Amino acid sequence: MPPTFEARQAQTTLFEALVAAARKYGPKKPILEDQERKPLTYTDLIRASFALGRKIAAFTRPGERVGVMLPSSAAGVVTFFALHAIGRTPTMLNFTAGIRNLRAACELAGVTRVLTAHRFVEQGKLHDLIDALETMTTVTYLEEVRESVGLADKLYAAAAGALPGRFAAKTRPSDAGVILFTSGSFGAPRGVMLTQANLIANVRQVGAHIALDPNWVMFNPLPIFHCFGLTGGVLLPLLCGMKAFEYPSPLHIKQIPALVKDAKASILLATDTFVNQYARAAEPGELSGLEFVVCGAERVRDETHNLIAERFGPVPLLEGYGATEAAPVIAVNKPGDNRRGTVGGLVPGMEIRLEPVDGIPGGGRLYVRGPNIMAGYLAPGGGLEPPVDGWHDTGDVVSISPDNWLKIQGRVKRFAKVGGEMVSLAAAEDLAAGVWPDCRHAVVAVADAKKGERLVLVTDRRDADPAPLVAHAQALGAPEIAVPRKIIRVPEIPVLGTGKTDYVALQRIVDADLRASRAA
Repeated sequence: MPPTFEARQAQTTLFEALVAAARKYGPKKPILEDQERKPLTYTDLIRASFALGRKIAAFTRPGERVGVMLPSSAAGVVTFFALHAIGRTPTMLNFTAGIRNLRAACELAGVTRVLTAHRFVEQGKLHDLIDALETMTTVTYLEEVRESVGLADKLYAAAAGALPGRFAAKTRPSDAGVILFTSGSFGAPRGVMLTQANLIANVRQVGAHIALDPNWVMFNPLPIFHCFGLTGGVLLPLLCGMKAFEYPSPLHIKQIPALVKDAKASILLATDTFVNQYARAAEPGELSGLEFVVCGAERVRDETHNLIAERFGPVPLLEGYGATEAAPVIAVNKPGDNRRGTVGGLVPGMEIRLEPVDGIPGGGRLYVRGPNIMAGYLAPGGGLEPPVDGWHDTGDVVSISPDNWLKIQGRVKRFAKVGGEMVSLAAAEDLAAGVWPDCRHAVVAVADAKKGERLVLVTDRRDADPAPLVAHAQALGAPEIAVPRKIIRVPEIPVLGTGKTDYVALQRIVDADLRASRAA
């Protein structure tokens, strides 16, 4: 019998997979590039990983969790594989999470050494973060490490590049591949340990789900501290023979479309928020050379689908669905089977089960199991909390078609009970988007003495008013209890570094407004 999908994934480590890809696609193939426009071949990447890894090994210990605070860049990718070459665990730090969350992440993961770069700190104005980290860790700058690379290191790297199997640290597929932290959209981020097998499995799952051409170029502006940016923007292209083009920030709205064209990108990874902005800023033809765009992390609006179609022709906008705990891809649409309003079909090897949720018909709470599901959450004190029987509770309410295509109804915590009826906050946001498609909206629920809960719309639409929402709901046949009657107008909706709406910050805005109203 042929090995199962899961068994096939467990036979290699990440560094071995990189070396195997070099052999398969050609060691001299340019495979990695960033805004510096100095492409690296597989051989360059492997040698650079050994050269840097040898220097890092001098001040770290085998198995150590080493913090990485770098943007999406060739340097960030080399650092990731350098740590694997010497048997250390990359612990990707979210530099947009704030000082408190960053310190908590280092404490939870046991990080005592952080790798970063002077240039990155200067450009990102991250000096306060560095000052905070230096009270509990040793911060090492890559520029200084590189300056210490001498002839002996270069000779070592050349020899190791020729015989990587002999020089690379001996690790197992079941060993840690990376430690990441959840986005914190609804609370404090959690530490997630993904094994090397988890990451490789997810790459293979996506490759089995969507036919990928090794001649394509993947353009990744998403941060590598986020699982979508790391697996989708780095590991997937490198292990499948596609060039990975790394860009340090998704916020450079005017620069990215022109660079997408100049880099001859085939695939763009982004979120709905960023794709919408890129499409508006782009000149004709700058995005039309793409094979497709893949969106995750947040729901894709119809307006974004329409905008891409109107301005750039037949470029499919593929919505996908995942979680850090799933390395991250659980489902994604296909270029030849792209169903609006869904997050696509399950990738191979995924098992699911739905558990009923009171008051929400037609769907259930989604649990997933498969070779890509995490080893566990980091527990205080250094242990792991593995998923029970391998099942991860996504916290999302979904419906599923007979051919395993998923539609997200909302997160369990993003339903409100209004007058005894369950109302999806995501559906309420959709109502606002239908009335004011060019603006950003978010809905939260607050306690109400009469109805149990009521909905509050926070929007950047300056003249937003409940009357058009009510009329739109009536036209659609939507229940009026799903229409927010309280509206808070803000200059902009708070978002996380990944592009997701920051519902923690949003709740603070609503609470402050309600306190001010009561005091008036």
